[in-house]
Amino acid sequence: MYRLIAFLLLTGLAGSVVAAGNAEAGEAKAGACVACHGPAGISPNPDWPNLAGQQEGYLLLQLKAYRDGQRQHPLMSPMVQGLSDQDLADLAAYYHSLPADGE
Repeated sequence: MYRLIAFLLLTGLAGSVVAAGNAEAGEAKAGACVACHGPAGISPNPDWPNLAGQQEGYLLLQLKAYRDGQRQHPLMSPMVQGLSDQDLADLAAYYHSLPADGE
């Protein structure tokens, strides 16, 4: 099963399975993310990842993994509980749209 998911993601065939993200909507939903990941998606703490410019599909997979319990983190897991697939897709689109250098 995991090989099939990896294949679909790597070949881009999973796009129809995932809701299309809206970066503008994601920006409106990202208020709680700023505390750890910074206002431009560049984290002020080296222990937390920069999100700006990351691949949208990768971000979406990680967010879903935290929400669905496949990944556990004492700060991230509770932050994404209750978010819909569309919320996660919007957040992923927003952070993907930001420049990776934070400018």
